[in-house]
Amino acid sequence: MTEPAPAPGAAAAVQRALDGRRDVTAEPPPPPPPGPRAGERALRLGTLAVVALAAALISGRPWVLALAVVPLVLLALALPGGPRPDGVTAEAEVEPRRCFEGERVRVRIEVAHDGETGRLDPGVTLGHGVRLDHLAVGPYHVELVLTAQRWGRWTLGTVDVDVYDRGGLARRTVRAELGEIAVFPVPGPAGLTPVPVRLPQRLGEHTAVQRGEGVEVTGVHPHVHGERQRRIHWPATSRRGTLQVHQFAAERTADTVVLLDVLADVVDPVTGASSLDETFRAGAGLVRAYLRTHDRVGVVSVGGATRWLQPGSGQEYFYRIAESVLAVRKDLAHRTEGLGPLPPPALPDGALVYVLTPLTDQRIFDVLHQVRGRANPMVVVEIPTGDPVVEPGDAEGELALRLWRADRQAMRFALVESGIAVVAHRPGETLDLALAPLLRTRIRGGTR
Repeated sequence: MTEPAPAPGAAAAVQRALDGRRDVTAEPPPPPPPGPRAGERALRLGTLAVVALAAALISGRPWVLALAVVPLVLLALALPGGPRPDGVTAEAEVEPRRCFEGERVRVRIEVAHDGETGRLDPGVTLGHGVRLDHLAVGPYHVELVLTAQRWGRWTLGTVDVDVYDRGGLARRTVRAELGEIAVFPVPGPAGLTPVPVRLPQRLGEHTAVQRGEGVEVTGVHPHVHGERQRRIHWPATSRRGTLQVHQFAAERTADTVVLLDVLADVVDPVTGASSLDETFRAGAGLVRAYLRTHDRVGVVSVGGATRWLQPGSGQEYFYRIAESVLAVRKDLAHRTEGLGPLPPPALPDGALVYVLTPLTDQRIFDVLHQVRGRANPMVVVEIPTGDPVVEPGDAEGELALRLWRADRQAMRFALVESGIAVVAHRPGETLDLALAPLLRTRIRGGTR
C-alpha cells in the first residue's frame, strides 16, 4: 500500500483544524479552611461597627458612636442559644454511576453534625463533561441533578457545604467528594452486518458460501443415502427422474474487530462536531449491531496508550467494550511519537476489521499496514471532519484548502488501490447508508 506524502499546505490546515482542548479530569479546588470561622452576617455587622467607631475617633464627635450600637445589638441578638454545630460530616450518594450521554445523574449529600444549625450553603465545583441542571437545599441534605454531556470517565467534582449556626454568625465547611462516573457513548443507528468471505466454523446467523445445515436454499442435488426425505424437491425430481433434495447454505458466526483511531480529535469548524465523539458513537453502533446477531466483537483503540479487548459475545459484553475505552479522553493529555505493534490476540485470523478514522494523521497508515499484513479483511470508515474555514480573499488559505482536499483524496485513492473498502459516514446519518454497498459482495482479506 503506497502511503501518500503530506502536502505542506494541508499540514498547516490540519493544524488549524485540530482542537486544542485536553479533556482531562479537572483539578480539585483547594481544601476548605478547617475549624469554625465568621459568617457573612457577622462580617457585615462587625464591619459596620468598626467603621462607626473609626469615624467617631477621627471626627472627635461622640454622638457618632451611636451608629455602632445598632450592628452590635444585632450581633448580640443573633448569638445562638444552643451549641454551635460541631463534628460536621457529609456523605454523597450518586445514582447512577454508569449512564449514557444525555442521561441525568442524581446526587444526594447527607450532612450530619452535633449541635444546632441554621442553614446550609453549598458551593459546587463540577468536572468536565457534566452540567448542573438543578440544586435543592434542605435542612440536612443537598440534592443535585446533573446531565452527562459527553462520553468518557469523568470526575463529577466536589461540593463544599457551609454549615451555619442558628444565628448565622459562624460557619463550618465540609467537603463532599462526588467521585467518578462512566458515561457511555450513544450508539449510532446501525443494523447492517456485512461479513467476510471466510467465516469461522461456528454456528451463527450469517449465511456462508459452504454447504451445511441452514435455512437458506442454494440449489438442489441428487439424493444421498441418509439424507432426510422431507427435503426432497419434488418438481426437480419429476423433471430429472431421480430423487433431488434441497441444498442449504451453512450458517456461521463472524469475528469482528472495531479499530478506533484516537490519534487526534478534530473539530468541524462549521458544525462543531468532534471526530472523536463521532468515531465512538459509530463504533458503538457497529458493536451493538454485531452483538445482536450473536457474533464475537472486539475493540482496539490506537493513540496515546493502545487499548484492546479481544472478541467476545453477549449483550453484556457491550458494556465491557465501552468501559475499556472510556479513558481515551484522559490519554489525550499526552501523545506518543510512534505506535507499537498490535497484539496478536486482538486481531484473530480472518476477523473482519473496521477502522474508524478521520484520516488526518499519517500514522494510521502504519496501523493499516499491520492489519493488511495479517490478511484480515478490512473496511475503513472515514469520519468526515469538515473543511477548514478560509476567509474570503485569502489566497494562501484557499491554496492550503485545495492541498488539504488533495491530500485526503490521495489517502482514499491509496487505500482503494490496495483493495481496501473505504466508506464515508456522515454525522447525523445512520451508519447503514455507508455500509449498504458492502452487502453486494463479501469482503475479502489480503495475502500474507
